[in-house]
Amino acid sequence: MKEKKKVILTCSVCLSRNYSTNKNKNNAKRIELMKYCPRCNTHTLHKETK
Repeated sequence: MKEKKKVILTCSVCLSRNYSTNKNKNNAKRIELMKYCPRCNTHTLHKETK
């Protein structure tokens, strides 16, 4: 069974923590996704936090 790790995604513009998702534990790279930020009112790059 694949192990999952819960991660939080933070907006790179306003630094608000908007989303949480699951990630495969075997992947060492950090997730970067284009998501909608309600605070910026636009689509921005969201990065995984520690």
